[in-house]
Amino acid sequence: MIRRATHHLFCLTLSASIMSSTLVWAEEPTSIQQILEEPKTYHLRHVTMRGIVRDVQSLAPYTLANGDFCYGAYLFRLEEDEATLSVAVLGICGKPVVRDPAVEDGDRVEVSATIQAPSHGGTILSFKGPKTATDEETVVQAVADRILPIVE
Repeated sequence: MIRRATHHLFCLTLSASIMSSTLVWAEEPTSIQQILEEPKTYHLRHVTMRGIVRDVQSLAPYTLANGDFCYGAYLFRLEEDEATLSVAVLGICGKPVVRDPAVEDGDRVEVSATIQAPSHGGTILSFKGPKTATDEETVVQAVADRILPIVE
């Protein structure tokens, strides 16, 4: 009897775990306008956004503080209705690689990223590589960790 109860408890726990992990992956997109209106609320939060890719720009290799070079980084703007947000895709560091941007102008995509709000210091990815953000800067940037095409 105890063994059967333990088995049922295990199955129930496993089912709850699977359901909760499924819910995490089914995260509703956050609107870009909402992020831009409340950037401090979203600072260092991981969000999912949807929009159209604009102005893709490959970056030259850059150097980290430890001396490692990073290759294949790029920037683009993610546009949703009237709002746009700068998105950075970090380079692959430590060994030279050739990597073209995974997106093109006009692509409809879903982006999972960490938001970096202004006035928090930290580092943003600029056209000259990593740059320490100053308090005067108003750049809100998303650092992408996953980009998926939206197929309609």
